[in-house]
Amino acid sequence: MTSPAAPPSLTALLDRLVPWPDDGTRPDAPVAVDATDRLLLTEAAPLVADAGPRGVVVIGDRFGALTLGALALGADTVRAHHDTVDSETATLHNASRSQDALGPEDVHGRIATSDGLGPTLLDGARLVLLQLPKSLGELTEIAEAVARYAADDVTLIGGGRIKHMTRAMNDVLGDRFESVHATLARSKSRALVASTPRPEARSAAPLYPARERLTDPELLAAATPTHDGAVPAEHVEVVAHGGTFAGTGLDHGTRFLLSTAGRWPAASRVRDAVDLGSGTGLLAVVLGRRYPDARVIGTDRSAAAVASARATLAANGVEGTVTRSDAGDDLPDASADLVLLNPPFHDRAAVSTDAAHRMFATAGRILRPGGELWCVFNTKLRYRGSLARAVGPTEHVAQDPRFTVTRSRKP
Repeated sequence: MTSPAAPPSLTALLDRLVPWPDDGTRPDAPVAVDATDRLLLTEAAPLVADAGPRGVVVIGDRFGALTLGALALGADTVRAHHDTVDSETATLHNASRSQDALGPEDVHGRIATSDGLGPTLLDGARLVLLQLPKSLGELTEIAEAVARYAADDVTLIGGGRIKHMTRAMNDVLGDRFESVHATLARSKSRALVASTPRPEARSAAPLYPARERLTDPELLAAATPTHDGAVPAEHVEVVAHGGTFAGTGLDHGTRFLLSTAGRWPAASRVRDAVDLGSGTGLLAVVLGRRYPDARVIGTDRSAAAVASARATLAANGVEGTVTRSDAGDDLPDASADLVLLNPPFHDRAAVSTDAAHRMFATAGRILRPGGELWCVFNTKLRYRGSLARAVGPTEHVAQDPRFTVTRSRKP
């Protein structure tokens, strides 16, 4: 079956988008508009006009194709939630590039960004466009929020690459919507269309954020203050939103890093400690408990991670600040004595080390002279040379069959 042709104005707009911060010319750069974006916009086209003012919501846009595409299709405004701050920045960058294609009204004024999945984003929404996440937990939290806050006649259209889609996604949506069906495939992408929220889904207690009490020995030992007579920690509470790495568990890399805590700097040397790429905030809790007199900062590019880390700190009675930024680019120079880092090596579905190298550069910038970066990474990535260049002399501390821990010291 031949898909309907996109309106000329939409085609022209999509053709000018770039995968910011790349300009699209690098051979291995991501694409700004993929087949899933185009499929979602095709499915949404007949529904946008009927959505009404502020009736269109976009979740999970990567570079702005869905947000700006909905505007090109006739939406007066679009409410948008980007989990990662870099995707939000990319969308706003492409909005500036597309101003002349979207009419005289300030395009930034037609995009309302939200860092949460609550009523500010979804109240009264009649059309929700979603790039399906790989995580079923993240999809569950999104589906819960749409069913709870959106209009009774909302239509949710979630798209993805067929190879990343599972039957469980249909089940997640089917538990919360009366009607769920799949579209025909197009260029190896497919969309799931859900409508009519189930009455029980509007009032059911949310599954996310989830909570768990952890008693892993490595975690408890690292979270115990180092002074004589310190009372060992009995447990650590973790709070996790659906899209947060490792959920309510303790991932293997973090566990291995915690096992080296006995060699971290003494409390007398640590005034400011940073959990760089904080995830659920477990390392931030450890820093706050191990160094009770230090100022603790966590940072992550993910809105779900930031919300999780703040809640985890509060659940454990640990004071600390958590910010949302790209690779810690909001942290001041020479402001930390100790940085802990378990960098990501996946960006969405692809293996990518770009984020890790940006985080190494951040660590080198924010450490004071004599400050230390303790990093855990998949051994096959061989980061030691990169760490030495970005931070300073780097030593191999520990290795198991999968991971390596290193210590880098700022000269």
